[in-house]
Amino acid sequence: MLRTAEITAELTGLEERHRLYWRSRLEFSLDCFICERTGRTTVFERGAEEALCSGSRSGFKSHRTAARIAGFDTTNGRERLAVRALVDFWWAPFTDTRDSRKAAAPTSHPWVRLHLAYHCPEAKESGTGSIQTNLVRPYRLTCKHCDQVLGVDSETPAVRLLG
Repeated sequence: MLRTAEITAELTGLEERHRLYWRSRLEFSLDCFICERTGRTTVFERGAEEALCSGSRSGFKSHRTAARIAGFDTTNGRERLAVRALVDFWWAPFTDTRDSRKAAAPTSHPWVRLHLAYHCPEAKESGTGSIQTNLVRPYRLTCKHCDQVLGVDSETPAVRLLG
């Protein structure tokens, strides 16, 4: 069955000169009915008609899966940088082939990583960063070139099953 998850996140305390923005890539843990493994990291790119499942750690290689980013909205203000992504994915019940866990939609412990990019005015170079659900909060995203704090991630990205 087709399911949709909403993923939201926000950074505050922005440093304006670096022009921080959300990239159109995200990683989200899903239970994959194709390789019949729970908690697989699935890589999404906005505009792609499918996602890439990391597969099994023992033997089953990464593979395409029926999932995509259905919506991707960002808000870029002086005080905050927010993102809302809608992820569509196909799900079917199964039992994990390795540890006999029952699949869930989304997985029993949803995890997400959201990617960002920026341009450092001091180094005149681009940089990237990410936030994810399992970081210690507040998390301070810093420029890899000048160590300037670019923004603060005070709350864990939210994952909500819509349908």
